[in-house]
Amino acid sequence: MNPPCGRCNKPVYPTEKINCLDKYWHKGCFSCEVCKMALSMTTYKGFEKKPYCSMHYPKTSFTIVADTPENLRLKQQTMLNSQALYKGDFEKNKGKGFSVVVDTPEMQRLKKTQDQISNIKYHEEFERSRVRSDAPPPENRHDGEEQLSNPERSMQPVGQTRPAAVAPPGGERRYQAVYSYAAAEADEVSLQEGDLLTQVEQIDEGWMFGVNQRTGQRGMLPANYVRAL
Repeated sequence: MNPPCGRCNKPVYPTEKINCLDKYWHKGCFSCEVCKMALSMTTYKGFEKKPYCSMHYPKTSFTIVADTPENLRLKQQTMLNSQALYKGDFEKNKGKGFSVVVDTPEMQRLKKTQDQISNIKYHEEFERSRVRSDAPPPENRHDGEEQLSNPERSMQPVGQTRPAAVAPPGGERRYQAVYSYAAAEADEVSLQEGDLLTQVEQIDEGWMFGVNQRTGQRGMLPANYVRAL
């Protein structure tokens, strides 16, 4: 029995049949579904078991998915699953060490800038500490109770116990105060930074005798608060 033609459904005899796309065709019926151009076994293109020419062969394209409530729900569920996976990986890797940062030119530039800022801050701190270290140290007193009751006495220079105020032989050596000093005893002279001192004589390693030209006061001076001119 002769099979029917895939287009006209009439019987196809062996002398004229074409077996293609799981069907039998008359030679004249084996043509493009769109333009009806006659096709051969080498020129056809099949789509859904139908022959097409190269020009009218259906082009596959992406389908636009409608933003339906069901699709929105699936999208939200996917986002929640992604966040859960991210948190799980984060908890697993937490505390295992730092991640390696790629040494790119930009990272090298940032590192160099940070080093320069650190150097500037270091030099600023060094200069401030050097200025503070220039101030004379307080006197090491053996009597702790007297030092607490009279804080101004703690400003006396380091050295032996201050000798009694005795005017030395006359002299005309000139000195200048480099630090301010508040007199702690009646026979001492108060100083302000920059005060000019005359008739200065050395009493011992820690004390001098002289006259403050600004106030006219005569008396004992801490030696490490003044410098010779």
